[in-house]
Amino acid sequence: MPFINVKLMGDVLSQDQRTEIAERMTDAFVAVAGEPARPVTWVVVEEIGGGGDWTMGGQVVTTAAVKEILAGAPA
Repeated sequence: MPFINVKLMGDVLSQDQRTEIAERMTDAFVAVAGEPARPVTWVVVEEIGGGGDWTMGGQVVTTAAVKEILAGAPA
């Protein structure tokens, strides 16, 4: 029984986006393992903290900065 755990910064993506991630991760796994794996594939989309709890390259990454990046603002 496959278990896929996706970890995201909290308060960045909507529920619809998180649902789509789970659906697409299932589809990706099934594309490799075969259709019989679909009904037993677990996907957990886990939100972890917000701004200040994450760092990248030693720099604190805020929720606002991630939202700007996803909106297409320069990093």
